[in-house]
Amino acid sequence: MNAAKTMMIWTGGVALIIAAALNLLAVIGRHTGLPLKGAIELVQVVVLIGGSLALVAATLGRNHARVHLILDRLTGSNRDVAEWVCTALSILFYLMLLGGSCWLAADLWGSQEVSELVGVPWWAMRAFLNITLVVIIALLVRQLVEGRRP
Repeated sequence: MNAAKTMMIWTGGVALIIAAALNLLAVIGRHTGLPLKGAIELVQVVVLIGGSLALVAATLGRNHARVHLILDRLTGSNRDVAEWVCTALSILFYLMLLGGSCWLAADLWGSQEVSELVGVPWWAMRAFLNITLVVIIALLVRQLVEGRRP
């Protein structure tokens, strides 16, 4: 495993641990009368980071969820065609997500969109998501061109 992939996995893992810790502190704070303001907004940020990096890692490792009930029963060229179709549909799915996210970004570009309590700039989170989606699409296109690994 190369250093970039290791760093990406650790960053995503730490982000999810931070999300759990923030939730824990928020619950303890509510019960002790010292609520953690903006905990949900901060959890949204770290879950976005962790989830996005997990999607990139799954794409790199070709570990996305698949319907093995069908794919494992196919052999030869039928399996290759099914794998190609699966990858092509994944590209289409991520393209649609990217299109919707870009549409929202364009609609809300001048609105100074920030979270209510902490002031998280949502444009930055949307930009992070869009960059992640572009990376995933590029990886899937590369996999589509290269074909199935032996």
